Amino acid sequence: MLLGLQNIILRMVAQGDELQATLERLCVEVEHLLPGAVASVLTLDDQGRLHPCAAPGLPLSYSMALDDVEIGPAVGSCGSAAFFGEAVIVDDIEQDPRWADFKALALPHSLRACYSSPIFGSKGKILGTFALYFRYARAPSLLEQAIVESCLPLCMIALERHERLREHRRLAFTDILTGLPNRARFNVAMDEMSPGDWALLLVDVDNLKIVNDTFGHAAGDDLIASVARRLLSVVSPRAVYRLGGDEFAIVLDPASVAQAEEIATEFARKVHQPTICAGHTVFPSITVGIAHSEQRHSTEEIRHLADLALYHAKDTVRGGFVTYDAALTSTIAKRYEVVQTVAAALRDERIEAWYQPIVRIDTGEIVGVEALARIRLANGEVLPAAVFHEATKDAHVAASLTRLMINCISMDIGHWLRSGIPIQHVGINLSAADFQCEDFPQSLQAVFEREGVPLHHAILEVTESVYLGGRDQIVAKKIAAMRAAGFKIALDDFGTGFASLTHLITIPVDVIKIDKSFTDRLGDDDVGMAIVEGILHIARRMGVPVVAEGVETPAQADMLLARGCTLGQGYLYAKAMPASEMAVLLRTHGQKTDKVVGEKPQDGLRHGGRSR
Repeated sequence: MLLGLQNIILRMVAQGDELQATLERLCVEVEHLLPGAVASVLTLDDQGRLHPCAAPGLPLSYSMALDDVEIGPAVGSCGSAAFFGEAVIVDDIEQDPRWADFKALALPHSLRACYSSPIFGSKGKILGTFALYFRYARAPSLLEQAIVESCLPLCMIALERHERLREHRRLAFTDILTGLPNRARFNVAMDEMSPGDWALLLVDVDNLKIVNDTFGHAAGDDLIASVARRLLSVVSPRAVYRLGGDEFAIVLDPASVAQAEEIATEFARKVHQPTICAGHTVFPSITVGIAHSEQRHSTEEIRHLADLALYHAKDTVRGGFVTYDAALTSTIAKRYEVVQTVAAALRDERIEAWYQPIVRIDTGEIVGVEALARIRLANGEVLPAAVFHEATKDAHVAASLTRLMINCISMDIGHWLRSGIPIQHVGINLSAADFQCEDFPQSLQAVFEREGVPLHHAILEVTESVYLGGRDQIVAKKIAAMRAAGFKIALDDFGTGFASLTHLITIPVDVIKIDKSFTDRLGDDDVGMAIVEGILHIARRMGVPVVAEGVETPAQADMLLARGCTLGQGYLYAKAMPASEMAVLLRTHGQKTDKVVGEKPQDGLRHGGRSR
């Protein structure tokens, strides 16, 4: 009979039946073997408290009364057995002092005696108790004791399997680094949410990649852990999830829009404080997207809207927050439409390279050109870059656009050189996405070599925002590789980025390009002139050519020339034009010299630059 019972229980454990169902079946089988006995299994938690697990023959009210009872030397049969770690036989509940505080629970249900044994785990830990209740005041028989002894290992197997399964589930739903619930748990939680007055906040940790590249991944891990602690300090015990990488999610239930925004503001106050990461001081920053249910949206819609809000926040208020509203959909829809337009143009190869000349201000000679992307629509209309600039924030679009532009540029320059057209160099704008491509700059070099164009004819323009002061090691290494191959590097839009003067020390550049915003403000009494004069003075000391962008009036050209800036670009000279028109202009106005940008000038004038 015992063998049959064991086979039943072991089969249930092996096939993964629920713990309660398995132990209730055990109790039923024992009661079948021992008429007059009522079996019960209690579990013991880490705080030393009992909890009913299986007792199909006991009244539910009685079992519930024992829930969360702390074990002790006088806590009935089960509490005492768990406390002492040995079997306890009480042959008369009404008279036994160990039942003094509990007999009022048992006697009304005709429970007169109780024999309880501790259930030990494989490592000696007490997992719970297995007990037999009797309707009459008596001690258990030898058979009853033998059956209980046979059941204890079965209880141990079932309880330990359940604990392992629970731990596996906990680990499956827990982020190891932060201890927070992970993306899988977040997905479950969102599936359980219903429309109501609640909010979802998606949090993105800014510049995690820079911290990883600069200080190592240990510092990045410390940064993530620090942000997690600070988020919890604001919203604990509300649900905070780490979705992976640099992403967190917070569910505020209930919460109004105002409350969600107040918490996002508090996040910034707490998180944007310096912290030590792997021995380095780091200034964390987070960007937050908020969506509110307002009893109208499904959970899937809320997740999508919060994503949109975060996406927009990273573009517009990095380090702050954006709350989704209907107007945001229109903004993003327009951007999506532009991305689709550019993607279609890339697919159909309707991208063209147009060129704007870079001119010697004193002689009017063209020393170089800058390549600018144009899209030709199906109806023949040509779109300038400003129209589809938003699309280039998409990394895939930006990288694809650069590749197609390089193909066009290399073919145009190759044709000009073979035709004897004087062209010193062409400026090619690079984006951050280009530096993330594994085959870059090798692919760039291969295209120019295929067309037989010497690499010194290419000036690769990198903005300060792309380079970020040399902290991004990937960019730094690739720039070094490009210069070693023979390309020249221009620091574009100089003066508008971060720590511009620092860049002149940390970045190896061959050309400096003054941003149009300074050219616009040239005037004897304007601070813009002082800045331009300072840049020109530094550049002369470094032996680096300077190109002034956005020259639109003769007065601006005269002021630049008077202060030693000999290279300009802008509408005063020409707007961007197709390659065929640019070829005509180069034949008549191109500077006929072997000098190339980046070489030390012999007379301070006969060297080129590139502009937009």
